[in-house]
Amino acid sequence: MFKLLSKESNIFSIPVYIGFLLLVVIIFNILNFNTYEAIVAGITFLGIALGYFCFHSIALNYQTHLPLFLYTFLIFGLYPGNLDIGIAVSLLTNSFLLMLLTSADEDIRKKSYVLVGAIVALNFIFLPTTWPMAVFVIIHVIATSEKISLNLFRFILGTVLIAFSYFALMFFFGFTSWNIDYFPFRKMKLVTDYTDLFPLIPIVLMLIYAVYDHFKNYNKKSPVSRYKYTFLLVFSVAQLVSIILYMNMSYEYLLLLAFPVSIILSRMLRFLPKYWMQEVSLWLIIVSLVTFKAGTYFDLF
Repeated sequence: MFKLLSKESNIFSIPVYIGFLLLVVIIFNILNFNTYEAIVAGITFLGIALGYFCFHSIALNYQTHLPLFLYTFLIFGLYPGNLDIGIAVSLLTNSFLLMLLTSADEDIRKKSYVLVGAIVALNFIFLPTTWPMAVFVIIHVIATSEKISLNLFRFILGTVLIAFSYFALMFFFGFTSWNIDYFPFRKMKLVTDYTDLFPLIPIVLMLIYAVYDHFKNYNKKSPVSRYKYTFLLVFSVAQLVSIILYMNMSYEYLLLLAFPVSIILSRMLRFLPKYWMQEVSLWLIIVSLVTFKAGTYFDLF
């Protein structure tokens, strides 16, 4: 299977994966279908579908099917069906952020910070626990911009515009009291029961090895590859902070890591020295996700 998935990919393969994704979303929502669930499912589908095009934007997949397949299987294994609208919106905004911040056109990246600030603010409105994403973007601006002050101003301007619009809209509808849920620091609940996550241990170990191997061979990478991989790692850390602090038993938070994990794992598999290691590791990932899915869906653990 690894050799098959390592063949050159093209744009026509993406609709096939998106079609499978649409089928998964429909199947998991058909039993509790209503207007609200349909809207959430639609936002979820759009956010995850845009993730497929982010592979082309970040260009770390070496034009193979492997990361697309892993991304699809991660979504299948981690998608619970009845997704919270905050997570759904976060998946959508994350896809837009990835497409903007990893664009090959440098002019687009420089001029998109107002839009990036607006997207981050919108993400916070729907899911305040994703505040680490704002920290990630600020770090990205400082680390990659020549005009740091100007781009930070653009980012803050986009954030303020959305915040002002939100307050104006809420005031118009008569909501004049402050919701304390927008202070996420008082709602931190660290994961205390890891039983349901045991099937994912092989994937966690592979991720640790992948990061170790990357830094071990850091000087052998091209400057572009190092930059994009570092971007991906910092992006993953931002998502991981939200997961550690706020996930508790809400395992749908793990969907926020589906895109970066698919790239990190696909690169790890590609650079394993032996073919049998690649094949065994790929099947181990599949079995781990299927076991996790069965455990959470049928409450086996």
